[in-house]
Amino acid sequence: MSQKHQSAAAQTPAPAAAPQHQTVLVLDFGGQYTQLIARRVREHRVYCEIRPHDVSAAEIAAAAPIGLILSGGPQSVYDEAGPQLDPEILGLGVPVLGICYGMQLMALALGGRVEPASEREYGRTAISVDPDSVFFGGLADEQQVWMSHGDRVTAAPAGFAVTASTDNAPTVAIEDPERGLFGIQFHPEVTHTPHGSEMLRNFLYGRCGASGEWQMSSYVDEAVARIREQVGSRRVLCALSGGVDSSVAATLVERAIGDQLTAVFVDNGVLRKGEREQVEHSLTQGLGVPVVVADARRRFLDALAGVTDPEAKRKTIGRVFIDVFKEEAARLGGADFLVQGTLYPDVIESVSVKGPSATIKTHHNVGGLPEELGFELIEPLRMLFKDEVRQLGRELGIGEELIGRHPFPGPGLAVRILGEVTAERVAMLQEADAIFVDELRAEGLYDRVAQALVVLLPVRSVGVMGDGRTYENAVALRAVETTDFMTADWSQLPHAFLGRVAGRIVNEVQGVNRVVYDITSKPPGTIEWE
Repeated sequence: MSQKHQSAAAQTPAPAAAPQHQTVLVLDFGGQYTQLIARRVREHRVYCEIRPHDVSAAEIAAAAPIGLILSGGPQSVYDEAGPQLDPEILGLGVPVLGICYGMQLMALALGGRVEPASEREYGRTAISVDPDSVFFGGLADEQQVWMSHGDRVTAAPAGFAVTASTDNAPTVAIEDPERGLFGIQFHPEVTHTPHGSEMLRNFLYGRCGASGEWQMSSYVDEAVARIREQVGSRRVLCALSGGVDSSVAATLVERAIGDQLTAVFVDNGVLRKGEREQVEHSLTQGLGVPVVVADARRRFLDALAGVTDPEAKRKTIGRVFIDVFKEEAARLGGADFLVQGTLYPDVIESVSVKGPSATIKTHHNVGGLPEELGFELIEPLRMLFKDEVRQLGRELGIGEELIGRHPFPGPGLAVRILGEVTAERVAMLQEADAIFVDELRAEGLYDRVAQALVVLLPVRSVGVMGDGRTYENAVALRAVETTDFMTADWSQLPHAFLGRVAGRIVNEVQGVNRVVYDITSKPPGTIEWE
């Protein structure tokens, strides 16, 4: 077994061999959307990997990519501690697209001028573009984009043409098609740039020479090969929650190593109503993976007693999970590896995976793990987004009933109970949550919503029930619509539907007398409250 849980990034196994297909590399300079860039590239059937910002020109040359993308980042190119670029990378003859901070680094390295903007631009912005340029080819001469910058390029390097501008920023995009160098001051990867996908396609196919041969089946083959090389003949446990992520991870690992894998489902006392029974039935019957159920309800609730800080909750749950898995491993005769269904949104909010991005919150299966882990992690989905995982699940033959389930956090209802977690409060939230989900299904709204949840608030309010005064708990309903879970809009559910849900909760859930609806998008909020 591994002796130390080092960093989350260090535990991701390196590919067994260099990919045999065309590859684009994204260099991470700390932007929150770095992985989203890679995902957008893969949507164009071009394989993409993320590398740290300090990778050398020699390492890039050895990887033989067809293109490079320099991500955005929160710092100024003039910050002494800011991530820097090996300038030799720009002379390798590989097409390069610099986004925001990446554009500024490129311009500065090649003799351009970068200065602080008189007015910081953030959010939706209309820009004027040159439709005859390579990057904007085929698009209208005015585009809406998502801008986010403090510094700006005020003079393009020699040999570059300015291909987009605004009144505040006369140099929004630059390009030198002969050398294959492009820079843009906005984010084409986010949905707030409506034609960003076409712009990226112009770069990939118009300058990098992409053939578009990569597909999810290729990911399966490569992941299976990596897992087999990492595991060898040793035993593996899978942390199975019954959700989409862990189920897909278990199926993928089972395909790689067969009966060397045993899945462990832990009843931690903070599951949804009926979750344990549903998991035992659907996974044992549907996945063909041996499932062991560990009843640790009392253990988790005892450990969470008196804990109110959300980060402390996550770390407590992570610690107890690992203790349970260690015991199950010993009971099963030992195991060297632990499989988790960690996705990239979990990782980017918890730790910096490849570069200096900011921590938003820890997840029990990422930043919440204890230092002394006792297992070597296998996280075959950690570079994928939720919709990609669903696509992968379909490729693996998993049924739609499981693939279409809403996400459920690893720490369960513990992070939907604001304040102390007790058996009584868990039972209250389970009932309210079941009503919300049941009504969504009954009205045909479940598939329209990407994630729906109920939050038990740490407040009480006065009410009137049966001609008497009540002083009871309030809950918040939350439903969001998103594809990548990095950004999300609140779901505009019908008022009559929300009224019916609220009425059922107040009437049927003892201890709740008020229901509110959360209309916060992400950003600025997160999808979960804790």
